[in-house]
Parts: sequence; C-alpha cells; structure tokens
Amino acid sequence: MSQILGLSGSLRRHSYNTALLRAARDLHPEAVRIGSLDNIPLYNADVESERFPSAVEALQRQVAAADGVLLASPEYNNSMPGVLKNAIDWLSRPSGDIRNVFRDKPVAVIGASPGGFGTISAQTAWLPVWRTLGARHWSGGRLLVSQAHKRFADGELTDQELRERLEAFLAGFMAFCED
Repeated sequence: MSQILGLSGSLRRHSYNTALLRAARDLHPEAVRIGSLDNIPLYNADVESERFPSAVEALQRQVAAADGVLLASPEYNNSMPGVLKNAIDWLSRPSGDIRNVFRDKPVAVIGASPGGFGTISAQTAWLPVWRTLGARHWSGGRLLVSQAHKRFADGELTDQELRERLEAFLAGFMAFCED
C-alpha cells in the first residue's frame, strides 16, 4: 500500500483544504499522513547558508519517505498560496544537491474553495513547478471542490458525492504511486 503525505496550503484553523486532507486520511488511515507547514520559515538564502531550518529538514524526511505527495491547495488571486509555494521552495533546497526530494516523486493536487470554480487556476499554476522539480505529476484526475462552505460543516466533509469523488481520486493516485 502506498504511503501518501498530504500537505495543506492553508494555515487557517478552519481550512476547507485541511478538512479535505482529513477526509482523505479518514478514507485511508493506513495510507494518508498529514504533514504540517506551521514552523516553515520564509525562504531566505542567508538563513539556508547559515543553518538549515530543522523544521524543513523534518518535512524533507517526511516527503522523501512518502510514496507520493498530495497537496490540498487553496487558490489565492487565481494562483497558488504563498505559504505552500514557500514550503516547496524550501523542500527543494539545496538546489545543487541530490536532496531534491521531488525528483521522480509522484505528486497530485486537489483543492477546495468557497467560489464557483474550485481551484482550477491554482492547480494549473502548480504544473510548471512540478516540471521544474522533476516530479511525476499525476494527471489522471482532477478534484476541484467549489462551494466548499456547502460541503463541509464543523471541519468535516458532509457531502457524500464529494466523498465518493475523493475516494476515486485517491484510488487513482495511489495506483499511480505504485507504478
């Protein structure tokens, strides 16, 4: 069974994207783990050269150990959220080292938004990042959750149709990770 590390691009306490990852974990508790970006500092090359942050090293180890990475990416101003992009930038450091934890790593992006278009622009914005890092982006399905405020209550997924779509997405992504 594939081990998937989920990362939410929202630090908000009542994030729909974090709730979506929790729903994924609830569907596959033996396979899905959720990492945290809480202690990842803003990227600064001076900090990198002086002392590599321990929070980044810990998250790098989690990504390296996972068979695949599942991002739950909100959409801010028609693009990816800065906090998640910042974490990916840190995780790809040092750039000249073989420690690039994303090379050949299966990755997929899902996302939830209260708007009507889901997170289509954010998911599209991630594509050049994955190409640059040499990751294996799974494009076998998309999970764009619109009107998220109607699909979650008290941090829990309440929409059965969405739960079924999430289950199908996870099954496809986990099969991709095993290839």
